[in-house]
Formats: sequence, C-alpha cells, structure tokens
Amino acid sequence: MDMTMETCRKFVEVLASDAPAPGGGGAAALVGAIGTALGNMVGSLTVGKKKYAAVEEEIIALKAKCDALQTELLNQVEMDEINFLPLAKAYGIPKDDPTRDKVMEEATIIACSTPLHIMELCCEAIDAIAVFAEKGSRLAVSDAGCGAVCCKAALQAASLNVFINTKTLKNRDVAEELNRKTNLMLNTYCQKADEIFNEVKAGFGQ
Repeated sequence: MDMTMETCRKFVEVLASDAPAPGGGGAAALVGAIGTALGNMVGSLTVGKKKYAAVEEEIIALKAKCDALQTELLNQVEMDEINFLPLAKAYGIPKDDPTRDKVMEEATIIACSTPLHIMELCCEAIDAIAVFAEKGSRLAVSDAGCGAVCCKAALQAASLNVFINTKTLKNRDVAEELNRKTNLMLNTYCQKADEIFNEVKAGFGQ
C-alpha cells in the first residue's frame, strides 16, 4: 500500500498504529522529501527574479534535480515496506529449520537497502540545499535552513534502520561495510546540514 497517496493525517494515524509499515524508514523518506521540497521552494522563488539572473541557469538545473530527488524519496516510503517484508516473513520460519539462517541473512541485507538509499538521496538533497542557501532568494533563505534540518533528521532516522539490521548479520564483513557507508554519510552530511543551519541562523543575527 502506497501511503504517500493518503492524506497527511491518515499517514500519521497509521504510523502511530501497530501496523508494520510505515515505520522509521518510511517516515525518514517522507521527511527527506519534505526537506528537499523546502530547498526546492527557495529555487522556485529565485527563478525569474532579475536580482538572481546570474545564477538562474544553475538554479533551474538544481530544481530539476530536486524534483527527481523528491519523487525518488517518496517512492522509498513504499519500497521500505516492500523490502522489509522478506525479513518479516523470515522471522516466522521455525528456528529448527536448516534454511532459516540463510534466509534471515539475505532478508536482512535486503531490509538495509532502502534506508541506505534514503540516506544517499538525503545527502544529495543537502548538497543541493547548500547551493539554494548560498545563491537563492534571501527572502526564502530560512526555508533552506529548514530543509537542511529536515534532511539531516531523515538521514539520522534512516541510519538507525540500517544499524538495527546490521547488528544481527552473521557475516560481519558485510555488516561492517554497510556500517562504514552509513557512518561516512552521517559524519559528512550531518555536519554539512549543521553548517547550513548555522549560516542561515547567523544571517538573522542569531
């Protein structure tokens, strides 16, 4: 079920229920899409303004990229549910079944794939928001800061959905590689999002 086709109220109601999805991953994807859209709004308010004519071409290209990122992040709400399903089923395999460990291992890796991809998309969004914050309309720069904060939250939320799964992997080489990728994105882009937020805040004399 594609929860992005429901109302915001319905999404939140289902999120708060005992339904298996959406969960943290789906919520992270939605928050990331919202953060990306906030940055994109700065671009929309920049294009067509004489004051920003020198950067218009760059902003238009960046807006097109963010349009694609928003769509892809929204798609991950459903993909997170789809890719969690094999793991949910695997937990139901009897513990004395000789195939259980192999099935669980494969399903756990699949479950990691969506939150990892959400993180990658959020990193791209933060890069784009940095440009919007620097070169976009000063009247909407607060929205760039808001977008950076949202994408950082989505990045961190998605990371926890990787870590909860890598913890149970028996193949520790695979687990550590997934953890390495996750931590690299966290360390690089949480800092970048914070820098955007602090620069925007400083611009208001705070």
